[in-house]
Amino acid sequence: MIIAVDGPAASGKGTIGRALADYYKLPHLDTGLLYRAVGIAVLRHGGDPENPLDALKACNFSAAMLDDPEIRSVAASRAASVVSAHKNVRAALLERQRAFARQPGGAVLDGRDIGTVIAPEADAKLFVTASPVTRAERRFRELTNRGVHVVLEHVLHDIEARDARDSNRSVAPLMQAPDADLLDTTNLSIGDAVRQAISLVEAQVKP
Repeated sequence: MIIAVDGPAASGKGTIGRALADYYKLPHLDTGLLYRAVGIAVLRHGGDPENPLDALKACNFSAAMLDDPEIRSVAASRAASVVSAHKNVRAALLERQRAFARQPGGAVLDGRDIGTVIAPEADAKLFVTASPVTRAERRFRELTNRGVHVVLEHVLHDIEARDARDSNRSVAPLMQAPDADLLDTTNLSIGDAVRQAISLVEAQVKP
């Protein structure tokens, strides 16, 4: 069974994706980490995330990069949003994601184009969202709890800027697949969001 979980930054899609993978005993891939790894690799090599060639060279990052603490930083998030808009970068990472989705038994993938591009044949699709303010507050708490000094207004600006880049890029823009169920987590606890996600998946895959 393949489960596609899409949505904007800090909507809760990662938490839901991991919970679904645990519930159904499936491997899970946070595809956003791939783009964060590319972004960090570009910056570390003195490249420009806006430059498609610099970004493409960084696609050969080592698997160890996915466990690098810096991959969760604000800089990584910003760079990921920029490099993910490059057609050549998305093409370079496409087969890696598709191979993960199509492994025997299936998988759970979360990102921004799973249900539309990576695995349009997914057995269940969710589009997880929340208000920009709620998402900014979540990201603010996450960063603050990790000891990162940030200003809430700046986090909100970054969220809104990333939404604009992700939704308006010409290649694989962030959008809800026609056959994906919408799950708005704005006023939901993590437990309630996970329970609703499981119910939606069950409804989609039932015989």
